[in-house]
Amino acid sequence: MTTDKSDTQPDDGGIAEVITLSVPGEAIGGGDSAAPVAGRLDKVLADRTALSRNRLKSLISGGLVFVNGRKIADPSYLVKPGTELVVRVPVPIAATPAAEAIALDIVYEDAALIVINKPAGLVVHPAAGNTNGTLVNALLAHCGAELSGIGGVKRPGIVHRLDKDTSGLILVAKTDEAHVRLAAQFSAHTIERSYTALVWGVPGPLSGEIHGNIGRSPTHRKKMAVVTRGGKPALTHYTTERSFDTLASLVTCRLATGRTHQIRVHMAHLGHPVIGDPLYGRVPKWASRARGARETAILARLRAFPRQALHARTLGFRHPTSDELCRFSSELPHDFNGLIYSLESI
Repeated sequence: MTTDKSDTQPDDGGIAEVITLSVPGEAIGGGDSAAPVAGRLDKVLADRTALSRNRLKSLISGGLVFVNGRKIADPSYLVKPGTELVVRVPVPIAATPAAEAIALDIVYEDAALIVINKPAGLVVHPAAGNTNGTLVNALLAHCGAELSGIGGVKRPGIVHRLDKDTSGLILVAKTDEAHVRLAAQFSAHTIERSYTALVWGVPGPLSGEIHGNIGRSPTHRKKMAVVTRGGKPALTHYTTERSFDTLASLVTCRLATGRTHQIRVHMAHLGHPVIGDPLYGRVPKWASRARGARETAILARLRAFPRQALHARTLGFRHPTSDELCRFSSELPHDFNGLIYSLESI
């Protein structure tokens, strides 16, 4: 077994240690002579490294273990003798995030809460692979001891989240009382939230509702999906604002519920995934059959957009202290607006 340790992380996505080992050529855990088997991936690694089996299961499920160069996300995967295993161990996440002087686009702030216009690319709170440079790090520098601690040390003040590459409005509590009351509004689905999305194709009908319980995908652990068993009820209202030939549409989505990746999952389930979405937005097969120079030009610009075209446009709620109705809106960011402008100009 060989181990490569590094004290630095920048070029390796937060990886502190890379463990490489080879499984002996003879069968050691069962099997027959025709197809010898060394054993389960998590057990084989636990027997040959200092990592616990539970820790290894987490690393495997997180896509950090490779068998003969291929990422394996199933801890029960049967490893054959003679294979090479690579484990990428991430940098430990600090128990308490550090305050960092990161500029914030503050839409509104008072003693109880803060509304921020989050740029695409900014992670909301520290997690594996993103241990710093997050919104939480910026909030700790901006708010200091005022920030609500009810969300835990890694998520102080965070009442709801936006995906890393989704831009737009996010609400943060500055006191525990505000946190409790705002969280109750989210749980009761009384928060107003609308998003602007650019999606593949033209939805039919142009306006409607998307129903479907959302739960963990049975085939891809990093994805959510509309599931027939289990999951949580989810409802999205959508309205098509305009279309670009039959290739793409600008859609307003209003959340009646707030599930993980809800708009991305529901629009993909409808057959019109969000453009640029790395998980759910695969370019439809019909898009490769564009006809004429105009369609070809539109497709080229849609494919080139580097992130999911999703923006949290409006946010409405009752103020946790005064009970006053608050409503905020955010214009589309430059990259999103520029894409629409470029499509209009073709």
